[in-house]
Amino acid sequence: MIKIGLLTPRQGPAGIWSASAEASAILAVAEINVAGGLIGQELELVLADAGTTGRSAALAAADIVDIDEVDAVVALVPSYARRAISHAVAGRVPYIYTPQFEGHESDRGVVTVGETSKELLHPGIAWLANKKAVRRYYLVGNDYIWPRATFEEARHIIQSAGGIVVGETILPFGFDDYEPLLDKIRRAQPDVVMPYLLGYEAIGFNRAFSEAGLARKILRFSSAIDETILYGLGADCTENLFVTSAYFSALRSRNNDAFLERYHSCFGETPPPMNGFGQSCYEGIHCLACLIESAGGLRPGDLRRRVGRAMQARTARGFKARIVAGGSQPVHFAEVDGHEFRVRDPW
Repeated sequence: MIKIGLLTPRQGPAGIWSASAEASAILAVAEINVAGGLIGQELELVLADAGTTGRSAALAAADIVDIDEVDAVVALVPSYARRAISHAVAGRVPYIYTPQFEGHESDRGVVTVGETSKELLHPGIAWLANKKAVRRYYLVGNDYIWPRATFEEARHIIQSAGGIVVGETILPFGFDDYEPLLDKIRRAQPDVVMPYLLGYEAIGFNRAFSEAGLARKILRFSSAIDETILYGLGADCTENLFVTSAYFSALRSRNNDAFLERYHSCFGETPPPMNGFGQSCYEGIHCLACLIESAGGLRPGDLRRRVGRAMQARTARGFKARIVAGGSQPVHFAEVDGHEFRVRDPW
């Protein structure tokens, strides 16, 4: 028996994705077991709550490695917890980090699955500049590594596209007094606001932004908004909202159609809404499986050496039949229409 530990936050701002992440991982493990398991062994999934801080995530990781004796860790957690988990795991078992992230990960104990901020920002800013003549940007993010590093990257891309950043606000978690911030945005007169807020935090800001009447005249662009957040926002709060992602449930491809059919067959007609963050756990499990099969075992160093060479057959993203395990897929650009993403590819 090979035991895989899945770490997701079941509480706090990022808890919005836990249900879809766990369902996606359960589906991936079931698929692998039906196909005969891994290196002759069946998989068992161990679910754990990463909590709301880097410390709580590290403690959860240590518990599933030391007490539950998992053979690998797959984690969907905010960037502030990624390094803490790596330190807790300490190279004893493979560690797969699944969501989009800011990039520049130098820890060789971590295998990343998601796209970087640079990969996600480029197509969105280019589209806005070329199609909407956008020039003036206002940046709004939570106070931790992912938004801050994303905005550092965004400034370079915006400048290269002929734009300027006219304002930036970093918000603490739990912030809800939006009127002073909305006044600052009005005074700055941006063409577009880029909200990079975590989970439930994005719902609060985007509701306030729309209810203040700003959505009618100021565009919004982000890669931090997914289907789950759209349902939390409501259709009246999504006007002039644009998003980039490597995965939308609305993508029509052989991979995604087959994935969604299996997902609904497993969990019924009203499962947790599928989204890029949750789906990343499905791909993280299959990435891990591919690396284990390619390396012929579970030694973290052997798996790390297979990244960039091993080919992964199972993915819901994009149109390729096989992808490099741990490699990125094409990024898609979408306009929000009510509760739906309308993918605007090709450019």
